[in-house]
Amino acid sequence: MSDTIAHEASVIGPADPAAFWIDTPEHRHGLRADAGRQLDFFRNSFRPEGGFYQLDANGAPLRDLPQELFATTRMVHSYALGALFGFDDCERMIDHGLKFITEAHRDPVHGGYLWSLRDGEICNDQKLAYGHAFVLLAAASAMQAGHPDARPLLDDITSVLLERFWEDDAGLFADEANRDWTPFSTYRGFNANMHATEALLTAFEATGDRLYLDMAGRILDFFVRRKATANDFRIPEHYTQDWTVDHSYSGDPMFRPSGTTPGHSFELARLLLQYWDLSGRKDDDAPAMARSLVERALADGWDTSSGGIIYTVDFNGNPSVTARYWWPVAEAIGVFAALIKLEHRATDEDWYRRLWSFAETSFIDRKTGGWYPEIDANGAHTDHQFIGKPDIYHALQADLFPLSPKLSNIMQTGD
Repeated sequence: MSDTIAHEASVIGPADPAAFWIDTPEHRHGLRADAGRQLDFFRNSFRPEGGFYQLDANGAPLRDLPQELFATTRMVHSYALGALFGFDDCERMIDHGLKFITEAHRDPVHGGYLWSLRDGEICNDQKLAYGHAFVLLAAASAMQAGHPDARPLLDDITSVLLERFWEDDAGLFADEANRDWTPFSTYRGFNANMHATEALLTAFEATGDRLYLDMAGRILDFFVRRKATANDFRIPEHYTQDWTVDHSYSGDPMFRPSGTTPGHSFELARLLLQYWDLSGRKDDDAPAMARSLVERALADGWDTSSGGIIYTVDFNGNPSVTARYWWPVAEAIGVFAALIKLEHRATDEDWYRRLWSFAETSFIDRKTGGWYPEIDANGAHTDHQFIGKPDIYHALQADLFPLSPKLSNIMQTGD
């Protein structure tokens, strides 16, 4: 199905206070328009030699930057979403990305998938669970989009994850190893496990294999029912080898900042609802647990003076890194869409509108396409942490998730 929505349409829905935007044609048209702009913009990342470029704010390739595994795989997932929601010309990007994952990122010597490459040479040969989780997500999404090479990739990455990262006693994934799988740290972390949960749920939707669902359930049980509930519904990010919270840890400022990350709570809350739905809605407290995660993240993260969601807080909820990025807003939109699908509450609608209004004025580039990734203290676009427009994944999902009436299996229905 081709997309006929006016490209310049806004995501802002009608002013009617009684309406729920996800039910209105105005808002839904705006979501499809923004998704179309994003898919058009990021087609510029196509690298003829293989894989994808990162793009500057105007869509020009940044040719000197390395090609990282999480970026390659997110592109495949995003264009698989686009194809499944009826957008044209997505298959070329899916096919191109899958080839690069299997022919360039895959390690022919030791197995698994290499973190980054530049001009065909290895930049970083570490094996990270975070990147491998996104390989599973890309394979599962491409499988749902009907790509013939997706199933072999899904089988391979499943074997790697089980053999190299999964710790069955804990029911969680370890984080990192050298290229030859020898250990170089005892770090354990939430972020890789959260994205592994996302990938496992998608793999279950693609295959029906309960192994994926059961693994996702074990991860969610640990982080939601054990760790979040013990920490006032803040999720500790960093752990020691025996899965004890490491309160003093501070690593990479983007992937492993100290403290807790409100944006991740929005993501995990939505995944909890997806798991609950796929499991037959057996645990009646799952929606309440998801709501507790969301409410804590909003209380800690929402910038009451200027809007937006700050990046990190400490274990008492005090602001730590106050930078405001696009992705926590996109993830908050996703979970509020899920909550509204479950139950039409006026307070959830208020937040849904507030988040989209902030995204429209602060991040969405309706002229060029894509979302700006960061704003400074004055609300101006800045490149302090990010270069250009680094990612389609979070913002595209914010556009597309509300278009499905479902909490799970959203890729099986378009608009």
